[in-house]
Amino acid sequence: MTPNASPQDTTSLVIPDGLKPSDGRFGCGPSKVRPQALARLAGDGAEVMGTSHRQKPVKALVGEIRAGLRELFALPDGYEVALGNGGATAFWDAAAFGLVEDRALHLTYGEFSSKFATVTTGAPFLKEPVVVSADPGDAPDPAALDVATTDAEVDVVTWAHNETSTGVMVGVRRPSATGEALVLIDATSGAGGLPVAIDQADAYYFAPQKSFAADGGLWIALLSPAAQERIEALDASEQRWIPAFLSLQTALENSVKDQTYNTPAVASLFLLADEIRWMLGGGGLDWCVSRTTASSEHLYGWAERSGYATPFVTDPAKRSLVVGTIDFNDEVDAAVVAKTLRANGIVDTEPYRKLGRNQLRIGMFPAVEPGDVQALTGCIDWVVERISA
Repeated sequence: MTPNASPQDTTSLVIPDGLKPSDGRFGCGPSKVRPQALARLAGDGAEVMGTSHRQKPVKALVGEIRAGLRELFALPDGYEVALGNGGATAFWDAAAFGLVEDRALHLTYGEFSSKFATVTTGAPFLKEPVVVSADPGDAPDPAALDVATTDAEVDVVTWAHNETSTGVMVGVRRPSATGEALVLIDATSGAGGLPVAIDQADAYYFAPQKSFAADGGLWIALLSPAAQERIEALDASEQRWIPAFLSLQTALENSVKDQTYNTPAVASLFLLADEIRWMLGGGGLDWCVSRTTASSEHLYGWAERSGYATPFVTDPAKRSLVVGTIDFNDEVDAAVVAKTLRANGIVDTEPYRKLGRNQLRIGMFPAVEPGDVQALTGCIDWVVERISA
């Protein structure tokens, strides 16, 4: 190894083992799955893998997930935990059918917060949505919505608790200007790692492959009584055909029986249940948030002290606790840094592909050890020093 490595031979750089994190997975989804959970899947999971999801062992697993989420998020009376197949992408379609009555209002500030707006724009049975946008790296403030913005009589308002593509987080609080409109929160990368009062949302929905350190293919939604009433009313309406796979009413009816409408990925259920158990055993949501806070405070503090890096999100209040985006100056090629890290077993630090910035994106979900984030920044400094020499 030469200390003067050029971009062409940076993968020959060998980071000393003493600098490396204990686990080199920093992806923003799919994210790190704890080795202990994988070991239990290979052991105890053998009893449920390859068995019917209509029978007691798998239904007990679903029941544990629903009860665990109720405890983790301290669900208010009347809220229900529903789940189904397809991930958050499927839930956007399901919500267009089963939660939006006439017109939605979307706050958009990145790739994923924009996707639901694309769904409701294309739905032929809905009116054109109201879209309030901000540039990547920033976000609209739900509290700043006014009557002039919402005079189109919207019946749902929706935003992302955490914009995975940019590392922006937006708190969950009902906007007064939207009146009785349901609040739908895409919590795919935020749930379990960001603080939240669930009574401020009517549908807080997510998938398990990020903060919940499981695998993809499922959606989970925490639904208020008002959301359940809307779902039932739209399902009963003769004016709207709803495909069974995307029927939230069907999903609810199955969920209260501790099952999904169609066959789930049992391994995803097992890993999700294991992570919820781990979260509750550690101290619940407050404990999870303390871990993501420790990781993110270190990452942003390191970037601000660095001579070559800076947090992409300029407003500290909007910097995500679970997805950190760090810009590099023109003298450092972030792609070279990421490539070198990957060659050393430190993976998935690349930025979101469509954002097109000279940056790294770091997953800091609860399962990621804060000490590993500290080790990561040490490795980045070590690599930059050598490729810049």
